[in-house]
Amino acid sequence: MHYKTIRNICCISVLIATVACNNTVKQTPTFADPLASHTDSSINPADNFFMFANNGWFKANPIPASERSNGIFQTIQDTINNSIKLICERSSAIADAKLGSNEQKIGDFYFSGMDTVAINKAGTGAIKNQLDLINTLTLENMAQVTASLAKINAAGMFGFYVGVDDKNSALYSVMLMQGGLGLPDRDYYFNTDARTSSIRTAYVNHLKAQFVLLGYDDAKATGAAKDVMQIETDLAKASRTMADRRDPYLNYNKVSADAFYKSNAFNFQTFFTEIGLKNLDSIVVGQPEFFTALNTIIKKYDVEKWKAYAQTQLLNTYASHLSTPFETQAFSFYGTTLSGTKEMKPRWKRMVELTDESLGDLVGQVYVAEYLPKGTKEKLLEIGNNIRSVYADHIKKLDWMSEVTKQKALSKLNKIVMKVGYPDVWKDMSSLQIKRNDFMGNVMAANQWAFNYMINHYGKPVDRSEWSMQPQTYNAYYNPSYNEIVVPACNIIVPGFEGRMPDDAILYGIIGGSTFGHEITHGFDDQGSLYDENGNLNNWWTVADSTQFKARTKLIVDQYNQYVVLDSLHVNGDATQGENIADLGGLVMGYEAFKKTEQGKSNEHIGGYTPDQRFFLAYAYAWMVNRRPESLARQIMSDVHAPSEFRVNGPVSNMPQFYNAFNIKPGSLMHRADSMRVVIW
Repeated sequence: MHYKTIRNICCISVLIATVACNNTVKQTPTFADPLASHTDSSINPADNFFMFANNGWFKANPIPASERSNGIFQTIQDTINNSIKLICERSSAIADAKLGSNEQKIGDFYFSGMDTVAINKAGTGAIKNQLDLINTLTLENMAQVTASLAKINAAGMFGFYVGVDDKNSALYSVMLMQGGLGLPDRDYYFNTDARTSSIRTAYVNHLKAQFVLLGYDDAKATGAAKDVMQIETDLAKASRTMADRRDPYLNYNKVSADAFYKSNAFNFQTFFTEIGLKNLDSIVVGQPEFFTALNTIIKKYDVEKWKAYAQTQLLNTYASHLSTPFETQAFSFYGTTLSGTKEMKPRWKRMVELTDESLGDLVGQVYVAEYLPKGTKEKLLEIGNNIRSVYADHIKKLDWMSEVTKQKALSKLNKIVMKVGYPDVWKDMSSLQIKRNDFMGNVMAANQWAFNYMINHYGKPVDRSEWSMQPQTYNAYYNPSYNEIVVPACNIIVPGFEGRMPDDAILYGIIGGSTFGHEITHGFDDQGSLYDENGNLNNWWTVADSTQFKARTKLIVDQYNQYVVLDSLHVNGDATQGENIADLGGLVMGYEAFKKTEQGKSNEHIGGYTPDQRFFLAYAYAWMVNRRPESLARQIMSDVHAPSEFRVNGPVSNMPQFYNAFNIKPGSLMHRADSMRVVIW
């Protein structure tokens, strides 16, 4: 799936209402235009358009000490946290809420998380059963212990899930892939630059500190930390790079379950039986060489070292939910060292976010009932269908694609399902039991519910009505196996336009371009284009058209490889190409759809800017994010999204309409020669 993960934030009714209402709402003469107020006139848009458009806001709004970034998403997130806080606090105030009701589960989960006295009193007792289980670990029962930990999202060594089969979208399959690392990506274990080397040192110190908290003496903690680091380094050595994991054909290797069981030292048959997957006939193995190496790695280390590794995996999931010393240590490394955050968020904010993360569909039902105004779905569909119409026109006019491939592309485009707003059917969480006085038990129960929900898909018909997000999540995704885009209601937010309707330049720059256009383009990026109209990994291209397409995608890889982010860190053009293609396609389609509106056809100036200028400024506003250096470095090394600056400057520098709007001339930093400009869709 292609998630716009950088936009993982929520919305509130007052913001949604700005575009969900009727057009009878009028702008007032005193309206302060955000686009104009966010600009920095000291920066030439021809030198750095992203900073020209947003640096005025950045200057006035430094990154809070408790955050790794600040910008449009953080602003909305803070407001939404306040709204969900009201839901949580109101629910938690009712000690005798009906057992099993949404109110009871939300309230008791939040209440238990706010009870720091009980959490600190419990200490490691909160995970005593899991620690006792790990202490029983032997090389012979490793599969059983790993399975028990997997059920609460604390398993190591490898990853797995049940999902739609890439080559048969009517079937759920079991997928196995590389995993087991405590650092964000395999390159953290091998890059030799000073920044990454210092992170490795800090990570080993972090591991040691955790072992001391578990009761190890200094010498034993030092040895255990080194052992865990060596195991993880061996796992990383066998792992594919972020870029190599993007090829769906290369990462699809279906094998007989029996044959796979016989070729591995780890008892996968027992593992799958223990987690509830019996009588498997086949398994899709993402990276076969990883599991070949795992055979050797398992035998390389004695059981005491594997116990230390399992304890680390458990703490990777649960340390931040334990007593203050564990929570502080986890934040020190993952929050400060890796992301640059100076201090922890307030307890209430962390518990609001965790409640929403753990009980998302339950919170979503309350949110929709109480905060979401009517008309949201209709407005989103209107914009989405306008983008789809423009996309069809572009495909028909492509000069590099044959007619036979065009017809297949148009068929796929026409069959893209648009899920907007909120699901028609909510996930059934009735089996999840939440207690008022057991925070760790509640977190584990929510994790186990999610695990069981995933496992229970196996052997059942594929449910194409399912959502992987909630309406209060400001995010969107394209699912190639379903050939669908999912746009939760909150994507209609335009901060700064409370009580008034944004003009179409803003609606189509943000919602049309960075959301609908972006997600639709994922169906035609370097990965999505490999799936047919029914969601199957199936080549529908002619050889000549595929060659033409790859030549264009290579240009965008080359373009982004040149962008320097920090020190010697460049954007990874290969790893980020899918998102970069989607950004460019979304911008192009958003602009074309905007030009069909009355404002797009006019020359009306608002806030001192022409309609075209406002459209491009709105697109820059959609990615108005300022990140700490540590967070930027982490993003470059472990995220398939380029930093926000290049998600703006990269696409606009390929559009002649942008050059005309801001008078971009040869020789300026934003100018790219005609031969270097990327034109795909």
